[in-house]
Amino acid sequence: MKRMIEKIGFDSNKRFYGFLSVVMSGQIIYSAFEAFKGTFYNLLLDVLQIDNTQMGILFTLIGSAMFFYIPAGWVNNRFSVRSILMSSLAVRFVSMMFIILFQPEFTVLAIIAGIWGITDAIFWPAVVNGVNLMSGDKNKGMAFGLLESIRRAMEMSMNAAIVGIMALIGGSILVFKGAILFYTLLIIPMIFLVWKYVPNNQLEVKEGESKNKAALQGLIHVLKMPTVWLAALTSMTVYWTYITLIYTVPYLQAVFGLTTSQAAMFGIINTGAMGVIAGLVAGTLSDFLFKSSTKMMMFALGLTALCLLATILMPKGEGMLMMNIILLMCFSFSIFLAKGIILAPVAEAGVPAQCSGAAMSVGSFAAYASVFWAYALNGWIIDTFDKIEAYQMIFGIGLTVSSVGMLCAGVLLIVKRRQQNQEVSPEPVAS
Repeated sequence: MKRMIEKIGFDSNKRFYGFLSVVMSGQIIYSAFEAFKGTFYNLLLDVLQIDNTQMGILFTLIGSAMFFYIPAGWVNNRFSVRSILMSSLAVRFVSMMFIILFQPEFTVLAIIAGIWGITDAIFWPAVVNGVNLMSGDKNKGMAFGLLESIRRAMEMSMNAAIVGIMALIGGSILVFKGAILFYTLLIIPMIFLVWKYVPNNQLEVKEGESKNKAALQGLIHVLKMPTVWLAALTSMTVYWTYITLIYTVPYLQAVFGLTTSQAAMFGIINTGAMGVIAGLVAGTLSDFLFKSSTKMMMFALGLTALCLLATILMPKGEGMLMMNIILLMCFSFSIFLAKGIILAPVAEAGVPAQCSGAAMSVGSFAAYASVFWAYALNGWIIDTFDKIEAYQMIFGIGLTVSSVGMLCAGVLLIVKRRQQNQEVSPEPVAS
């Protein structure tokens, strides 16, 4: 077991357990609410006794985390990963138990969702920073690939367990409420595991120096680093193109007339299982073949662009359904290769260890910024244009964005190479 752990990049069992604690906390915190929005959306409406508009408002408030990622960089510099994870998990536990026990009205739910948004802006950068720190100096691709694969596998298995229990004993609302309570209670042992296995990486400062000032200076330093912004922009193109993947299911329904059950089965494979597999593959290729997550991402984005180009050019006749499905599955696999290591280039951007929390906050801000325009833009396109033309346009945008991402990754590699050459070049000797 120890030899296998060392082979994938962890120098001790405790570091590996700490890594798993960070990754699992990054899923457990969402398991009793956000993770249900796809599979159990209608049941969640019934339990909370709200309508679709109100649910949309709640998720918008949770998504407000985007506005707090940059100031959260100071928090992630100032405080340890362990303290941020434990406090964020505690906030989620208390608020979820309040919802379960008191079933508050929508106004209170909105306040709680706003608190979750602020908490998430601090929590998620701490998760990816924890992955960065626990993985050591090497194998960043494998670490971030495992983050994606483990989280997706956890979400799929936890939701599948609920579906299985409902199929066996019925009583869907009661079972669902029980699942919400059980998954919320899992936060307690998760806090213990984080406390036990995640080291307390305190900010080190000189004697007499303020930690608050040092944390702010670290954030400013990160904001001035071109490599961080290039890595963050590359990550943004990955997530923007990933959003395009969500429209592959309605595309097949609208253009080829797939039934709801057929589309659901395709969706489970294309947007679920594929992510579990691709995360592991991405990490392995990144560390052991390309020796760089940035090179791996450039390759994955290039492959994504080719798949989308082929999908656009592929005829849409009845006999071409299977070929289109194959192309869309190739598109899914390629973009999941990139998404599996979405923030790994930020971890490899040459950021000092003391500033890694701020770097992950900046990376998260840029990576997920596209949620504010991509969904609305795609929805407008579908509502405005003919169905085939609309999806061709959406895939065309994905093709363009992934190509830009490949270009950003290439520029990042050039900048890093120049910086490395400057570091190793001997300084001229004064005559």
